[in-house]
Amino acid sequence: MIVKAEHLQKGDNSRFIVTNLQGEPQELYDRVYCQRGEAENRIKEQQLHLFADRTSCRYFVANQFRVLLSAAAYILMDTLRRQGLADTELANAQAGTIRIKLLKIGARIVCSVRRIVIHLAGGYPFKELFVRVLCHLSILSQPSFGFG
Repeated sequence: MIVKAEHLQKGDNSRFIVTNLQGEPQELYDRVYCQRGEAENRIKEQQLHLFADRTSCRYFVANQFRVLLSAAAYILMDTLRRQGLADTELANAQAGTIRIKLLKIGARIVCSVRRIVIHLAGGYPFKELFVRVLCHLSILSQPSFGFG
């Protein structure tokens, strides 16, 4: 049995783990228990914020495709979080927060022969962050021609 007992400003924080795994208690807590909890948080994030739980079709293939699209959306969102939002206030945000604050905005799209222009709403409170993320992603997408 592994016991973690803390008393923090917010109150008591005690945890108990019963395991038959061999090893040092602190290592088992950090390597197994905390990592498993983190994985479950990512699964919950995908289900709640990227709609992986919407499998209401009566055909298995349709439901499988919905889950596949949700998994692809999670990979894109996680890449955006790790690379595009690095060193910003949303660097550690959940997918739902990123979706609401950064991606779910009013815009007008104007298409011409040569380009597509997106006009963001004038009252968008995260305009500077949006521009910063776009600049950061455009730098990351530049091909590197390193020789070595």
